Amino acid sequence: MEITELKTSCYHCGLNCEEEIIHFDNKVFCCNGCKVVYSIVAENNLCEYYTISNNPGVSQRVHQTSTKFSVLNSPEVKQKLICFTDREQTHVVFSLPQIHCSSCIWLLENLHKINDGIISSRVDFTAKKIYIIYKEKELTLEQLAFLCNNIGYEPHINLNDITDTKIQKIDKGLILKLGIAGFCFANSMMLSFPEYFSNGSIELPLLKNVFNALNFTLGTLAFIYPASEFHLSACKSLKKKIINIDAPIVLALIITYTRSLYEILSGSGVGYMDALTGIIFFMLTGRYLQMYTHKRLSFERDYKSYFPIAVTVKRATAEENIPVLNLKPGDRMIIRNNELIPADAILFYGDANIDYSFVTGEAALVKKSIGELVYAGGKQYGAAIELEVIKEVSNSDLTQLWNKEVFKNNQDKKLSFIHGLSKYFSIVLLTLVGTVAIYWAFNDSTRILNSITAMLIIACPCSLLLSATFTNGSILRILRRNHFYLKNATVLESLAEVDTIVFDKTGTITHNGEMKISFEDHTLDEIQIQLVKSVASQSTHPVSKAIFNHYKGIKSLRVEHFNEIIGAGISGKVAGNHIKIGSETFVGATQPQNYESTSVFVSINNQIIGYYHLSNQYRKGLNYLITNLKNKNYHLALISGDNDAEQLRLENIFGKNVRLFFNQTPENKLDFIKSLQDEGKKVLMLGDGLNDAGALKQSNVGIAISDDINNFSPACDVILDGKYLVKLGDYIRFAKIGKNIIWGSFIISLIYNLVGLFFAVQGLLAPVIAAILMPSMSISIILFTTGFSFLFAKIFRL
Repeated sequence: MEITELKTSCYHCGLNCEEEIIHFDNKVFCCNGCKVVYSIVAENNLCEYYTISNNPGVSQRVHQTSTKFSVLNSPEVKQKLICFTDREQTHVVFSLPQIHCSSCIWLLENLHKINDGIISSRVDFTAKKIYIIYKEKELTLEQLAFLCNNIGYEPHINLNDITDTKIQKIDKGLILKLGIAGFCFANSMMLSFPEYFSNGSIELPLLKNVFNALNFTLGTLAFIYPASEFHLSACKSLKKKIINIDAPIVLALIITYTRSLYEILSGSGVGYMDALTGIIFFMLTGRYLQMYTHKRLSFERDYKSYFPIAVTVKRATAEENIPVLNLKPGDRMIIRNNELIPADAILFYGDANIDYSFVTGEAALVKKSIGELVYAGGKQYGAAIELEVIKEVSNSDLTQLWNKEVFKNNQDKKLSFIHGLSKYFSIVLLTLVGTVAIYWAFNDSTRILNSITAMLIIACPCSLLLSATFTNGSILRILRRNHFYLKNATVLESLAEVDTIVFDKTGTITHNGEMKISFEDHTLDEIQIQLVKSVASQSTHPVSKAIFNHYKGIKSLRVEHFNEIIGAGISGKVAGNHIKIGSETFVGATQPQNYESTSVFVSINNQIIGYYHLSNQYRKGLNYLITNLKNKNYHLALISGDNDAEQLRLENIFGKNVRLFFNQTPENKLDFIKSLQDEGKKVLMLGDGLNDAGALKQSNVGIAISDDINNFSPACDVILDGKYLVKLGDYIRFAKIGKNIIWGSFIISLIYNLVGLFFAVQGLLAPVIAAILMPSMSISIILFTTGFSFLFAKIFRL
């Protein structure tokens, strides 16, 4: 027997052709799927796709059924997915998480060359979405989805896409308000300059009246429409008997507008319309920057975001694809290899090998016998099985997690300290206004109105809002560049207050789908490696996959008489040799031994040659992260749905004084977080799976660890790219710095306010002074907050 190292890569996707080599058009492909995609591209003269970047395609080794998208013909489903239709042309948006390079964009934006029914297609690379306009009479939604699938970009359509709950997107009205406010501010400042520099003595009365009228129009427009963002917020807070930061700001805007209106109409002055429009513009700018920072990500996903849109049901005459939401008790589902089970059901036919890692985090297959209950959220590995539904999707045990009170409360977990500060700021200001009013009542009553209105204008608490919005906006953008995506600015303050950090294990501190593997007691020669890899390639079990992936560049041979016994092992005959891989009992070992982690024995021709030692591959820098957090006096804990096989290893990483919990259910995790909060702890929870969603939502700050932020983000406050988990301590320190920057900018605004109040209390605040002070204060705050945010980012190497 001769070992051949196969280094041939697929022309389409670039993967090694380990399983088979397909020759077509003088090129090599790893599977028939990749060959088909290439043929489609070539037939439509789009082979430039392969010249933009090397091996740009997506692997097609996973076979897709031809009826996969038939449910898209349902009027009910179609109505939920399309954006616009006039019966001539239809607009639809598909999520394509496979998009990864410029070649993908080029091919997808040339779909009209593949099918004449497509009018145009546009790719949003950041959001990994495609916007398609197609002819309703020439193409169906099913055919469009199947076309995308055939060229390697299967649309990601889930149950959440056809329900009424939609991910909240940035308000386009805010952009319009910001544009109008900017227009009003720039023109109002320009129209005010002649009055300021002529000391109020413009020689042409008509010109002065025209300028005042235009200023009045611009100020009124800004006050009514762009400022409505703050009016509505203030009204909502007052209805709830809460005074948020927008309430005193609105009061100041009303007084500024009222006094300006009085001065313009009476001819006693030009008012403060430029200052009014400027404040509205700067505050809206800060608000928009914060919203834009996280608009690409969804932080409120539930089970519907991961369940399929349709399922195959067995009817009396034929199989039928129906929407998952239409499943009823008694329906007979057909679940094929690698498909998710959407509802609790009883196994009726077939060999069920269920992977519950989606729910529990435990990456091990569970064998189910006919008549046993199979829970929603499990994934079938192996041949197709039939299950009889016993509960509707919304009533399954998995979905009950979302019926807890923690998921019903959609309010933010806490209000910003700025809101509390603004309340005291307003009380002090109103007290000072009352004192000044009393003073002038006894000394010069003609100055009362001018003094108190000027004080309320110059001491507007908008400086607090500007300090917070621009500081938080800068920090959010910096953290985003470092793959740390926050839900909103309030999370920054919660993050700065954290004193306890709880880790999940599988997929959080370990690499998803990666295991550290070594062979003990013997050194395998190249022929033995090829025999073992060939048998391992036949199984979908995570351990078999780990062994198969461990040996790169070794060609697999044909396997005969393959057999897999769930929970025991696999066997097969390769080139006349009988291979067994599995437990000690399965391969015939006589002396059981205890191992700290998974051990898989190998026998060739009934002779045991050794065992594989498999352990989780922990994320790079984990030891440094834990040491760093412990040095900062954070309380740490680990809670996992996995077993305790690696407890000793984890104790070496976390230390023996850190609490470690194993075999925990999603409810256990949520209850543990609540118990810590009952002790007065501010808890940060890090998890990765749907099973962690309850604990993430309950915690003061929930961080979802993901290796693909576009595809996976359970209900949480932060999404963190798994490769950057080691920098968690730096992110928390940076959040604390942000609060200090806000205090620093607040001090700057107080200095400006004191200068303005010095003139205001005397009734001497001229429009020119207000015109200088208010924009100067806004610009100073912006420069200070932005500058120091980026300075500390450099210090922390972010």
